[in-house]
Amino acid sequence: MDAKNANSIPDIVTRLRNTYATGKTRSAQWRIQQLQQVKKMTLDNEEKIRAALEADLGKCQQEAWTAEISYISTEVDHTIKHLKKWMKPRKVKTPLVAQPGKSYLQPEPLGVALIIGAWNYPWQLVIAPYVAALSAGNCAILKPSELAENTSRLMAELVPKYLDGDAVAVVEGGVEESTELLKQRFDHILYTGGEAVGKIVMRAAAEHLTPVTLELGGKSPCVVDKSANLDVTVSRIAWCKWMNAGQTCVAPDYILVDESIKEAFIEKLQAKITDFYGEQPADSKDYARIINTRHWARIMGLLDGQNVITGGEGDEQTRYIAPTLVLEPDPESTLMQQEIFGPVLPILTYRKTEEAVHFINQRSKPLAMYVFSKDKLVTHAVLHQTSAGNVCVNDGMMFMTNQDLPFGGVGTSGMGSYCGQAGFDTFSHLKAVMERSFALDVDIRYPPYTEKKLKMLKMMV
Repeated sequence: MDAKNANSIPDIVTRLRNTYATGKTRSAQWRIQQLQQVKKMTLDNEEKIRAALEADLGKCQQEAWTAEISYISTEVDHTIKHLKKWMKPRKVKTPLVAQPGKSYLQPEPLGVALIIGAWNYPWQLVIAPYVAALSAGNCAILKPSELAENTSRLMAELVPKYLDGDAVAVVEGGVEESTELLKQRFDHILYTGGEAVGKIVMRAAAEHLTPVTLELGGKSPCVVDKSANLDVTVSRIAWCKWMNAGQTCVAPDYILVDESIKEAFIEKLQAKITDFYGEQPADSKDYARIINTRHWARIMGLLDGQNVITGGEGDEQTRYIAPTLVLEPDPESTLMQQEIFGPVLPILTYRKTEEAVHFINQRSKPLAMYVFSKDKLVTHAVLHQTSAGNVCVNDGMMFMTNQDLPFGGVGTSGMGSYCGQAGFDTFSHLKAVMERSFALDVDIRYPPYTEKKLKMLKMMV
């Protein structure tokens, strides 16, 4: 059952809260059965999902499979495999003064969660967080992005057919529905999107003291050292930058390349763009489109006054923007101040590693960072002298394939994380528990206090 209008949202929240109160979501059996249904829903409807993604973003079959469909299938399998272990109490030490006894952390679900997804990976960025919330035993409302209208509509159609409608609901719509959702009291909110809306979500959550997880993106840097294997480097950068036409929160937002290899790097990167998408990327079946004309105009506007050395062409009607390289943009230009979130890649140079590190540290902490180098000293300097939510050395965004690595931002790129056990823990409360025996009830902690009791206590701690 999904919301038909904003007025029905309070009733949906009440229904989910009533379901949670029954305790049905707490059992491992129920969670695993629902997780299996999430996977079945995704795989049964692969063609429908792919068609919706193509209609919304021009996403090709392989990108739809790897980044959306297979991603969910893999996440579910990993979660089911480890769920019973995650649910077990986690033992911790018990101090001498509390002996005999035992202490542990007992994971328990939070209650009813709100998951607000983004439009760039509209299936993955709703369903993957839901897998985390579900694994922890929560009920949830799913709010897909209205900008990816075909995927949103399909999700609203499929979720009630496959999943327990008393424990999960899809709310479609735009600002009115989102505003009404944020008026409700939830036990956790996970939002994926931009910084401006992230602040709105956080302010609304504060009214109910609701914890939040924010995945916000940012300008993710990519450092290319002179020792890097350039042939492999350009392939990996081109793949992760122009997947989904650059509309990826962890795509490289700008390149910092050692000045001594600038010409070779640019030449190889230009050739790789042609290898991937042909002489006319607009005709490539593997190259996506911008989500809407508003974002198309925003990205094209970033190129005003820039030194475009590759690409730069666009067609508003088809929402096409060519893979584009910009050389040495002004660091104060809008291109270098905003997250691009499109197929434009600025290239800047540096002479010493510390210059690249300084350039990165002058800016807000990014969601992702990349360094390509065979020199361990260079890698160490970038890793340990900068901050980012996620880092990949000698590749681009491949950390997303590892369910044992948490995914999340730092600073203005976000807070909190999910994926694998990190997601389970995000949507759980690790309840601190101590159990003690009635035996050995020594009276040294009880009044009346004496010097002897105090001396004994000091010996025990």
